[in-house]
Amino acid sequence: MDLGRMLAQTAARQPDKTAIIFRDQRTSYAEFDARANQVANALITLGIEPGDRVALYIHNLPLFMEAYYGILKAGGSVVPMNVLYKAGEIGYILEDSRARLLVTWAGSAEEAAKGAAGAGLQELYVLALPGMPRPSVGRPFEQLLATAVLGRPPMHQTDPGDTAVIVYTSGTTGRPKGAELTHFQLFMNADTPGRLFGIRDDDVVLTALPLFHVFGLSSILDICVRFGATMSLVPRFDAKSVLETIQRDGITVFEGVPTMFIALLNHPGRDGYDVSSLRVGVSGGAPIPAEVLDEFERTFGILILEGYGLSETASTTTFNVSAEERRVYSVGKPIYGVECEIWDSAGNPLPPGDDHVGEVVVRGFNVMKGYHRNPDGTAEAMAGGWLHTGDLGYVDEDGFFFIVDRKKDLIIRGGYNVYPREVEDVLYTHPAVAEAAVVGIPDDQLGQEVKAFVVLRPGQHADEAELIAFVRERVASYKYPRSIEFREHLPMNATGKILKRELV
Repeated sequence: MDLGRMLAQTAARQPDKTAIIFRDQRTSYAEFDARANQVANALITLGIEPGDRVALYIHNLPLFMEAYYGILKAGGSVVPMNVLYKAGEIGYILEDSRARLLVTWAGSAEEAAKGAAGAGLQELYVLALPGMPRPSVGRPFEQLLATAVLGRPPMHQTDPGDTAVIVYTSGTTGRPKGAELTHFQLFMNADTPGRLFGIRDDDVVLTALPLFHVFGLSSILDICVRFGATMSLVPRFDAKSVLETIQRDGITVFEGVPTMFIALLNHPGRDGYDVSSLRVGVSGGAPIPAEVLDEFERTFGILILEGYGLSETASTTTFNVSAEERRVYSVGKPIYGVECEIWDSAGNPLPPGDDHVGEVVVRGFNVMKGYHRNPDGTAEAMAGGWLHTGDLGYVDEDGFFFIVDRKKDLIIRGGYNVYPREVEDVLYTHPAVAEAAVVGIPDDQLGQEVKAFVVLRPGQHADEAELIAFVRERVASYKYPRSIEFREHLPMNATGKILKRELV
């Protein structure tokens, strides 16, 4: 099964079902499929051939979804780009992916044009939403669509192993690397997790996670299309607009990263919204603090099921499937067709137990083909035939996996290992703490020292000495932070992950 055919089959099965809600606009699956066909035909007329890369630099707009499936139907590979990227980053990805064409919208056109110019890319198409002035750069997207040959829907015969998407990593350890994901991998990572999530065709799924990110792309867009669910688009996450959307559209499934759950909990007007339509929350992207999970479930009256994955595994790798089968605070068990182990630094599998922390390694259908045009990076990541995730964790006696921290975030203080997440979890139990990030800073005597950055809840107060004492009472003496810096907000990327590298 390829992804373009997946949309066509869902549209044939339930043509009148609402696929997309965007503000006051509703698009049926038949209309969604027809617009994707128009994009595909236009690309074919323009000369896009099977295997060509087409880049998208677009917020959560219907255009992204229509262009995504249109590119796939034409046999191309999609290169989704982070909407926070600046011209230099855009240019690097366009050049590295060898993209033939870039599609964006008027709100991002100027930056996209600079990036395209830096990469020597001539083909830039821009969509202006109703009421927006048409930018002076690029060509009108409508002009591209006007070239489409109408008639029989396009459907390039795609091999399951063909590259569907090249997802670029966040680049925390150097230049971003493009993980090549195939049609088969993305279809399976829509079908299998979708069944585990329990997605139904009467679900309305909040789509606030960026679609350029593998979590939003695979675990929302592809899953919803596979099972015929409705997607309610939020272009940029904002707690107030999300609460309004839940109430207005009767959202049943909320998928997000931990900072999104935190933002909803801390919104002062949260109790004024009707969120009774929610039936389940799905958390991923980073470990959710235990206190946040507990408080959210108490406050919103729903279950949060936590999972784990990364760009290189087409999103979902492990998952907790239900209230009866979950292990609270774990990221669940490997999904069908996927194996996970915990290895020590010498590459030896570790036995179960929280005293056997090591690197999480993965193999299975969901692991990428490799990094685009980067054989050395691929060989390093896939040493021994397993994907080395860079995440530290352990597995319990029942096969549930727990993520402790990122390998690169580990703090070594005077020879002792300090896992920032453990300290952060303690900080989150303090009633005044809204957000916390713990990092290691250089220290002449100990090598590294523990420092915390904290955002306080509105109307709450705590000082440095109080919080240090609070943590010191609850962890070993070498783990508690020796200094705390208060911030109004913490730096985050477009998916809501806290950027610790900007705090160090």
